[in-house]
Amino acid sequence: MTDQPQLHSSIVAMVSLAAGIASNHPAMGQCQLQRLRDMKVPEHQLDAVIEIARHIRDEAAQKLDAAFDDKAAQVTPTFSIAAAPTESCGCSTTTSGQSCC
Repeated sequence: MTDQPQLHSSIVAMVSLAAGIASNHPAMGQCQLQRLRDMKVPEHQLDAVIEIARHIRDEAAQKLDAAFDDKAAQVTPTFSIAAAPTESCGCSTTTSGQSCC
């Protein structure tokens, strides 16, 4: 097995920044953003990484929403009124006693 050169630290920080934004990570890539600025990465490059990551995140959310809407629009021909949730569903109740299913 040959030794492969490691990725430059700025590339690792950009990938991490983009992944954090695209995944809605709570830290929002702030650490990586500051690290990249400390490395003097040009702001236009940072702006491009942020724009791409946000686009990927937003596109994924739109596709998930569309898939949910498609499933929600499918109406089953039969239903039961006030049906109790089944135990296998894994439902729990909210603080006020509302069932999630």
